[in-house]
Amino acid sequence: MSTPRSLHRSHKIRQTTVRTARGPFAALRADPAGGVGDRQAALLVPGYTGSKEDFLAVLESLAAAGRRVTAIDLRGQYESGPAADRSGYAIDRLANDVLALATAIAGDSGRVHLLGHSFGGLVARQAALAEPTAFLSLTLLGSGPSAIGGLRARVLHDLLDHLRPAGEDKDLLGTMIAAVWDTQMGPQAEAEGTPPDIMDFLRRRATGSCPLGLTEMARQLLTCPDLTVDLATAATTARFPILVSYGENDDAWPTDVQDLMAKRLHAERVCIPGAAHSPAVEAPETTAAMLTTFWNHAESQGSPRAAGRGAVWTEE
Repeated sequence: MSTPRSLHRSHKIRQTTVRTARGPFAALRADPAGGVGDRQAALLVPGYTGSKEDFLAVLESLAAAGRRVTAIDLRGQYESGPAADRSGYAIDRLANDVLALATAIAGDSGRVHLLGHSFGGLVARQAALAEPTAFLSLTLLGSGPSAIGGLRARVLHDLLDHLRPAGEDKDLLGTMIAAVWDTQMGPQAEAEGTPPDIMDFLRRRATGSCPLGLTEMARQLLTCPDLTVDLATAATTARFPILVSYGENDDAWPTDVQDLMAKRLHAERVCIPGAAHSPAVEAPETTAAMLTTFWNHAESQGSPRAAGRGAVWTEE
């Protein structure tokens, strides 16, 4: 669970709704100075139990480089409307949502930079596989090549086992998820020193997200296949660069697994010191500088020099 350190939103960041051919999606958007930039737009996709607010700390810096940047809630996440049924949360369906969002955001340019964090990286990968020419670049931030493992997998299995008696009953699922927050996740966040306003936000997000979506996304995280070879082929054919980045203390997919994925993808790899699983929260200035450099070079069809293979960035 990404936990924003602040919910402050400057006047340069506004809450909006992106209307697409697949319906509306809640979003935060930062525009370049004057409202018009000379760089291509970027679309940021959050992870499991996350939301657009996970990118609050980087939006303004990214837009200052001259591009419109949009962070969204996936279908059923927080303030985006739910799917009609469980099938709407399959990765290919979520990827179709991302493609519709990319079309709406790109405008006349036709292509956007796509970033997916954690589970959002799996969705972004699927979108790039489905329509590789829609994207100028792909960034996988704290995301792996396949199903998540280790302690996080055990936590997800335990959650699904706990919720299984509710079946497809959305009301009962919602009640049970609220109880999990109040008895487990909330006390843990409080023990970690999370401020009261952030605690309130995290509970609203957890209980406001579609309960069917939370359970189905968990299943997707536990069963997602390795599509690294397919993605490498698509990137080569469509000629879009890939950046694999993660915090040095990432506790989701092991850093060596993400490093190997980057090599298999022939991608740029950036390890962010001082960050764990949510670099946009834990090292926002470093993350924003890394992304701006990568995106700018992708637009000029050059290889990012500063963010070269095996690069390590530091927070100023």
